[in-house]
Amino acid sequence: MRALGTEGWAGVAMLIIAVAVALPALLGMVDPLIPRALWALLLVVFVLAVLAAGTTGHRGIPPAALALAVLVSWVLVLSVPGMGLLHVLVVLTAAVSTYVIALPMSIVLAVLNSAVVMLAGVLRTSDWTEALMMTGFYLLIQLATVFSTTTLLREKRMRSELARAHVDLRAAGALLEDSARTAERLRISRELHDLIGHQLTVLTLSLEAVRHLEPAQARSHVDRADEVARSLLRDVRETVGALRAQPTDLQGALEDMVAGIPGLVVDVAVDPDLDLGEEQRAAVIRFAQETVTNAIRHADASRLRIDVSRDGARVTLIARDDGVGARDPELGNGLRGLRERFEGLGGELAVDGREGFAVTGRLVLR
Repeated sequence: MRALGTEGWAGVAMLIIAVAVALPALLGMVDPLIPRALWALLLVVFVLAVLAAGTTGHRGIPPAALALAVLVSWVLVLSVPGMGLLHVLVVLTAAVSTYVIALPMSIVLAVLNSAVVMLAGVLRTSDWTEALMMTGFYLLIQLATVFSTTTLLREKRMRSELARAHVDLRAAGALLEDSARTAERLRISRELHDLIGHQLTVLTLSLEAVRHLEPAQARSHVDRADEVARSLLRDVRETVGALRAQPTDLQGALEDMVAGIPGLVVDVAVDPDLDLGEEQRAAVIRFAQETVTNAIRHADASRLRIDVSRDGARVTLIARDDGVGARDPELGNGLRGLRERFEGLGGELAVDGREGFAVTGRLVLR
């Protein structure tokens, strides 16, 4: 189960406050202008609407929920004009609005909420001075809440973008390092083959010719030299093959790429016996890069696990986070490009947003 972050606990605290300020009306200490049962039902609707407005997994729900919460808060406040603390409900809607609508619209909402507070003050007392002071007080509280929350959200988005840039940079570094290592192995193998291999081949042919020209007493020495030369040539070829096939440390490359991401813990597990080609290793690195980016930017996750294992003649990659899922996830450009990359290598890619967000990829070993 995903742990609540600071924003989650702040939301819980605000909802507790909303229920607390409504207790006098719920317990019969204050009589609302509408039936108490209906008033209590509206309070429940308000709490649920505020919770729905804070969700990010479904399009269209947060704006509609915010509108419902605002309208219900106005009814609750105006139906009990004698409860000044109940005005906290409109402050709560103003705070939640920063997650759903733009800053100018949140300011407009704060002004409209203040007009409702003014009307409630007029209904409660004929003292316009007191009503104006109460209205100004709650307007300032709403504006302070809106601006502070907006600032926090901007800082969160900036940290998210920095984390994404960090992952992209590490991924690019891993790919470049892998490419450079592959190029260096190929360069060394070519030099070994072109220089030493060629010389030993010439030596072997020369000794073969000498075997037919030298006296019989020298034949044993020539045969020994021929054996050594052939052994050296065989060793060189084995070395060249080992240099070409030497795998990179995929586990270390992925761990370096995801290390130090603020707010996201990434666990990586790679089959130690896995041997991939350069294109397949690049696909695995891109898989990790895209799933980490998705967890940071869209899923609002706190933990992500990436498993890379061998399943017979295929490589299976599974990345699952604990963030906000989606019943019908729509692939963005990054995941679509990743799917095309996997399909181009003869594999496949699938997503599942029912519990958190999971991406599963498969590649065929070549």
